Amino acid sequence: MKRVLITGTAGFIGYFLARLLLKEGFVVHGYDAITDYYDVTLKERRNQRLLQMPGYAFTQATLEEPGTFERVASEFAPDMIVHLAGQAGVRYSLENPRAYLDSNIVGTFNVMEAARQLEVEHLLMASTSSVYGANEEMPFRETDKADTPLTFYAATKKANEAMAHSYAHLWQIPTTMFRFFTVYGPWGRPDMALFKFTKGIFDGTPIDIYNHGDMYRDFTYVEDLVRGIRLLMDAVPGGPETAVEGDTLSPAAPCRVVNIGNSDKVRLMDFIEAIEAETGINAQRNYMDMQKGDVFATWADASLLKTLTGYAPQTDVRDGVARFVAWYREYYAV
Repeated sequence: MKRVLITGTAGFIGYFLARLLLKEGFVVHGYDAITDYYDVTLKERRNQRLLQMPGYAFTQATLEEPGTFERVASEFAPDMIVHLAGQAGVRYSLENPRAYLDSNIVGTFNVMEAARQLEVEHLLMASTSSVYGANEEMPFRETDKADTPLTFYAATKKANEAMAHSYAHLWQIPTTMFRFFTVYGPWGRPDMALFKFTKGIFDGTPIDIYNHGDMYRDFTYVEDLVRGIRLLMDAVPGGPETAVEGDTLSPAAPCRVVNIGNSDKVRLMDFIEAIEAETGINAQRNYMDMQKGDVFATWADASLLKTLTGYAPQTDVRDGVARFVAWYREYYAV
């Protein structure tokens, strides 16, 4: 089976992707700094679960540490690299933008350099729906301009897309960038809305609801997301003559951008009510104005993903919330 190097395997999405590939028989090497951006214990427990599976090995280090990722990649000799690590979080980028510069720009450059040196079959890297920024026309299509990022986090991810295209052109590295839309599910990040809302509801503390609840998100269940990534691994970009209908395949490089979303915008208050229904507890609601850098709505057009892979995410948000709450109850014994 293929050898896949995944960055960010102690993280939320990386954990689920590594688990999926290991179950399919892939040989996986994980790479993660296990930073203290959020609960280190949660990251360590994800990683420990992976270490119990055959075919998994792990390196703990930062991506920006000079020479380390290149050495690990060279020794492992992957067929493919899936780059999911990076400094996440829209709001945290207002407080500590340098962390995004170091991890998302310098770290991603080191990943691309390793891919170039090893001539991997396919480089896949995470972008975000945040690159659509101030765009108002929905659903968001990959061919829409994405020139108005509203946070430094979004700006670093848009820069990653441009960097990836240049390397794909210069060195003929088949590259797929995927734009995620509000990923949620068990083992999720404590800084994300679902986790914070559920914790507040169980703790009996107020939950902050921005823009007074007048917001929409394309909530994408994590197992749907990683299934999409897994299938895109096989959809290796080629020359312009291999383009499909609605493709973003560059005429100058084997590089494309693909949305991975549920293709359904959900009202934030409906999302909160689903958590309340599953917990059996009414939330204490603290309505607030829109936060700086936030957007009113996200909504993916995921038709390119369907064309390339035959797959479309489809988990209903109520089912996904129920699975998260069940995990939360068990994990925290509430």
